[in-house]
Amino acid sequence: MRLPKEVRLVEVSPRDGLQNEASAVPAAIKIELIERLADAGITAIEAGSFVSPKWVPQMADTAEVLVGLRRKPGVSYSVLVPNMKGYEAARAAKVGEVAIFAAASESFSRRNINCSIAESIERFAPVAAAARRDGIKVRGYVSCVIDCPYEGAVAPAAVADVAARLLELGCYEVSLGDTIGTGTAGRVEAMIDAVAARVPVGRLAAHFHDTYGQAVANILAALGKGVAVVDSSVAGLGGCPYAPGAAGNVASEDVVYLLNGLGIRSGIDLAKLASAGRFISKELGREPASKAARALSSKAA
Repeated sequence: MRLPKEVRLVEVSPRDGLQNEASAVPAAIKIELIERLADAGITAIEAGSFVSPKWVPQMADTAEVLVGLRRKPGVSYSVLVPNMKGYEAARAAKVGEVAIFAAASESFSRRNINCSIAESIERFAPVAAAARRDGIKVRGYVSCVIDCPYEGAVAPAAVADVAARLLELGCYEVSLGDTIGTGTAGRVEAMIDAVAARVPVGRLAAHFHDTYGQAVANILAALGKGVAVVDSSVAGLGGCPYAPGAAGNVASEDVVYLLNGLGIRSGIDLAKLASAGRFISKELGREPASKAARALSSKAA
């Protein structure tokens, strides 16, 4: 297995990790979390999203968070945008990167954003064009790259087709998301093989949820295929409302521990990262889901 020498982590906890929290997290807490993550060495942070507060009330203060942030040089603070209205808000907030999204499952696309896959990509064409004009980078997400909660198994070829369309739209990178966390290493390898036949592997990222405890194994499988970008969420924040008992995103601390053990550079201070995880977990009133973070805390005690 040939592994990359360096991996870039994209920290998604401030958006993907917090968006389903039932209780509102104050903007000041989100700001401190993001600043702690940057101070730990994270260079790509998903800071929020400009979606309708009616649908995602937790993200209603994204503009406030971006204004209050102490932006660290060399760190990208991105936001998710669903349409041109969201893009205009992101541009007004002076972000350097936006993220757009599509699903590899027709049922998931229709149930979640009320349109077909093709229609969803068409909706993002003006966003991508505006971002290109404004010099703002665009990152793409593909949901349900392994299984769909409505359709079951998703064909790797379907994932490859959506990823290729996002690349054609102008995305500099496409993140492949195991939305309900049912993936296993063999299925991940087969999916990446199919996608890499259409999209250069250097422009792919891995995004795994840990519902069945397979996220770290799946990341290792992705690394073995040449993927060198991993999405993760400090303390394992997040979850999928479509998978009962879902454990959320893979914990950033566990990913960094894996990378350290493999001798792969990430530029991230694990102790500072774990401290950021404990900070937000305390605010949320629970223990970090990260096993590495818990082990480090126990060792320190």
